Amino acid sequence: MFSLKGKVALVTGASYGIGYAIAKALNAAGATIVFNDINADLVQKGIASYKADGITAHGYVFDVTNEEQVYETIAQIVSEVGVIDILVNNAGIIKRIPALEMSAKDFRQVIDIDLNGPFIVSKAVAPGMIQKGGGKIINICSMMSELGRETVSAYAAAKGGLKMLTKNLACEWAEHNIQVNGIGPGYIATPQTAPLREPGHPFNEFIIAKTPAARWGTTDDLQGPAVFLASQASDFVNGHILYVDGGILAYIGKQPK
Repeated sequence: MFSLKGKVALVTGASYGIGYAIAKALNAAGATIVFNDINADLVQKGIASYKADGITAHGYVFDVTNEEQVYETIAQIVSEVGVIDILVNNAGIIKRIPALEMSAKDFRQVIDIDLNGPFIVSKAVAPGMIQKGGGKIINICSMMSELGRETVSAYAAAKGGLKMLTKNLACEWAEHNIQVNGIGPGYIATPQTAPLREPGHPFNEFIIAKTPAARWGTTDDLQGPAVFLASQASDFVNGHILYVDGGILAYIGKQPK
């Protein structure tokens, strides 16, 4: 029931990082991988990385916020690879700027990429899924879909909105056998977070203290949940956000000694 053999999976922004790890897991379960990024250099680097891992991936350049470009490229993917059965809306950005210092332009950019982008791409692939008789959409949410923290007001607003978009699309498209769910990663060890994870760094100590598992997550920790939500094992799971956070959201914190 976890096999993805014969399925075509589009993972946005999957040249590296979390998207790349999820795409590898979907491929290991049998799916053909399609990914995009914002420019040709990133796409070529991604293709080279997949090839080094023994994966033939199909890379495309498009901006998830450009509706016309998205629709044109989805049509191209359908023609060249096949109808998309699985969509993972992974592409996103974060800008760590205090609210009083953040411009409306920066705020809008985060909302555009992290919230409007998933809406646009989901809307573009849904007709093919409906015609085929079903599909899976996985939105990469965040603990910031539930919690606030300093300097990430735009990101938290976008990810909170993405949580509710997930639930609403699940309600609208369930009758077409499309399941729309989300994954909410906790703090994940990636090259981007490497400086923060140095032993003795205050943020590293903060995260470990806040996480019952007492460690950062890895991109591998997201692979099983992604395969589950992409497979028929989750056919009656809809509108759900699966938090993969080592228990942070369940935890009130340690009692002071």
